[in-house]
Amino acid sequence: MKPKARISLLAGSALLSLVPAAQAEDAPAPPAYLVFDTETLGGTFAAGSGINDIGWVSGLATTAAGAIHATLSIPGNVLDLGTLGGTNSAVEWPVKNNGGVVVGISESATPDPLGETFSCADFIPTNGHTCLPFIWQRGAMTQLPLLGGNNGFATAINDAGQAVGWAETAVHDPTCTPPQVLQFLAVEWGPAPAAQQVLPPWPGDSTSAATAINGAGQVVGISGACGDAVGAFSARHALLWQNGHPLRLPTLGGAGWNTPMAINSSGTAAGFSDTPGDVSGGVLTANFQAALWPAGGGIVNLHTLPGDALAEATGINDRGQVVGTSFAADGSSRVFLWQDGSLYDLNTLVPAGSPLYLVGSGDIDNRGVITGEACVVATGCTVFHIFVAIPVVGGDPGSPGESAARVYLPDEARARNLARLHLAAPR
Repeated sequence: MKPKARISLLAGSALLSLVPAAQAEDAPAPPAYLVFDTETLGGTFAAGSGINDIGWVSGLATTAAGAIHATLSIPGNVLDLGTLGGTNSAVEWPVKNNGGVVVGISESATPDPLGETFSCADFIPTNGHTCLPFIWQRGAMTQLPLLGGNNGFATAINDAGQAVGWAETAVHDPTCTPPQVLQFLAVEWGPAPAAQQVLPPWPGDSTSAATAINGAGQVVGISGACGDAVGAFSARHALLWQNGHPLRLPTLGGAGWNTPMAINSSGTAAGFSDTPGDVSGGVLTANFQAALWPAGGGIVNLHTLPGDALAEATGINDRGQVVGTSFAADGSSRVFLWQDGSLYDLNTLVPAGSPLYLVGSGDIDNRGVITGEACVVATGCTVFHIFVAIPVVGGDPGSPGESAARVYLPDEARARNLARLHLAAPR
């Protein structure tokens, strides 16, 4: 069943008129949002990962055949971006490019010669094949260059055409956890697709990965041991690369999972960081909280929504608004908005009785429009669509659900969250 509030993404100028060009300097009214659903590719799952300043949403969706494909949602249409020869592809990080250029990951048709699963396997099925970083522009998907290894991952691209991510080298890294074998390093591609620059790890570390880039060319990411190429001890250090030189960012005191996810034009970054006590017997167990790294230095713990165990910030705009996801111990999740020092459950800021429950954050643009993943309540949260939440300033969104009841996800959805967080399901 399709939700009653479903419309085409940002269709027409009427929706854009709901969004202010800038926040008033005096105390703002309590935030309120209207939430809309987008089209799909015919499957039962879709999520928005990035939104640019013209309202185009990049992300992923399942097809009617059950494959996962990278998508670009524009007014009145959802584009299937295809793959690089394999079955699956996705855009997993916020993409801010305002020219409609998208980067992401795609399964190839080539079996991985070392039997690795690499980073991509936590996001899309790779079926034993290599995973490649892609750039999609002018209707075509092409591979970004690697660093001598077999796999790579692209996360972000700015308006100047500088893309970032990470790629394997030919070096066998002894700090890797099988089946990962090869070292991987942060890489910046562009502005020409053939050009690339390695962004080095923090001294003493063997690996690095870049997660976001702003318009000034500042890059954020992680550095550490190889691990299994998806985080944990590979995110021992959070980094900012300035002109290719790594600068270490502070953490909340944990030994891993210290990951900036996004950076705005002023150089303020948002992401997540573990707190003390995350290692026991040499085993790292995630306890990360949403975090903010102000451009002037330091780190701010944004915490979780009340009653939750973990939280991650995934997007930040030039006004300093942050969006993220807060997770209960059982893997259920909900989207939060942080602004003006306050943390809100976004579900409580939409009209009561919304057909969508917002469970996963993607990004927020400079007008405050938010995208991510929502479950369709009428299906018992077995179907998930991309949502677009548009702020209403100075208006009544129709009785915001200030006491909106939490929706606990079904087993399959909670297991998916826990697997992505590298946590075991509760017994």
